[in-house]
Amino acid sequence: MAQQGVGLQLRSLVKDTGELELSLAEVPVPQPADDEIVVRVEASPINPSDLGLLLGAADPASAKASGSKDRPVLTATVPAPFMRAMAPRLGESMPVGNEGAGVVVAAGASPQAQALMGKTVAILGGAMYAQYRAIKAADALVLPDDATPADGASCFVNPLTALGMVGTMRAEGHTGLVHTAAASNLGQMLVKICLQDGVPLVNIVRKPDQAALLKGLGAEHVVDSSSASFMDDLVAALAATNATIAFDAIGGGRLAGQILTAMEIVAGRKAGGFTRYGSSTHKQVYIYGGLDTGPTELNRAFGMAWGIGGWLLTYFIQKAGPEEAQRLRQRVADELKTTFASHYAKEISLAEALDPANIAVYAKRSTGAKYLINPNKGLA
Repeated sequence: MAQQGVGLQLRSLVKDTGELELSLAEVPVPQPADDEIVVRVEASPINPSDLGLLLGAADPASAKASGSKDRPVLTATVPAPFMRAMAPRLGESMPVGNEGAGVVVAAGASPQAQALMGKTVAILGGAMYAQYRAIKAADALVLPDDATPADGASCFVNPLTALGMVGTMRAEGHTGLVHTAAASNLGQMLVKICLQDGVPLVNIVRKPDQAALLKGLGAEHVVDSSSASFMDDLVAALAATNATIAFDAIGGGRLAGQILTAMEIVAGRKAGGFTRYGSSTHKQVYIYGGLDTGPTELNRAFGMAWGIGGWLLTYFIQKAGPEEAQRLRQRVADELKTTFASHYAKEISLAEALDPANIAVYAKRSTGAKYLINPNKGLA
């Protein structure tokens, strides 16, 4: 294990002075309880959901590095208008990282834990930007024999979110869905799932090259929100798919309202005739991300049968129950290198994660710029 029984863990701290501080703390290597395992973490992705805790409301452009090469410290300014939102975490040094994968290097006394010794597993549970992580053996997902930690690093958040979208669609009685920021790693997985499962899917992207990427994966309906013909293209795609539920990663701006409006246009054409209350077809948009942190703008041109709300993977899993959650996890493991394959622009160490040049890239959340942290990179 780690030298002298300690390992490094990335910490994020927001001070009451309006400053974010990222640092590497030495923490004891955990000792497993009877039902636990200790994983040497070798791969953990930087997901958009991680950036909220990692960087908070800090301005990445203000990031400055100090300290040593092995123990860097990064500071950045949190703009005054955003400090109120940071109040619940002021003064608390917080570990970061939702998910990851690695090798089991210690196990508790239970047979279930002992059976995992030496196995490569994927785990979820926070504090993953660390060299070692203890977790209950029952919560670990054993990866296929030919899979590396990098293959399994993104086993949970993106794959289960994509599967959860399809599950929510079915549970709420819809037959087709819409996805925004659709060229992301998650979006590419959703394209593959919907092709396999025969689910009509409308993909909304923001650039022509992103549309080409998805069409190369076999996506049939891809519309570009930067195009002058966007609304006409969206209406045509919705008419072809009968999609009446959308999952929006953008959050702010006009897009959610545009989707509801286009859905209403399609529903109105099918209903025939005018009604002052709009069509009776329920139209639903779930916001699950915040790529645009501005206000969500609704033009209310979509009748009265509509809904808009938040969607979170954790709540979906809780509602689905343990048996369904395990079924979904097993599908991810079975299709790890196909449907649920993830791609990374760069692998970095814990110290490199605090480099302002790297932060300037991964903080943009750009398609094709997903970074992977290997907390044990360069270490024996």
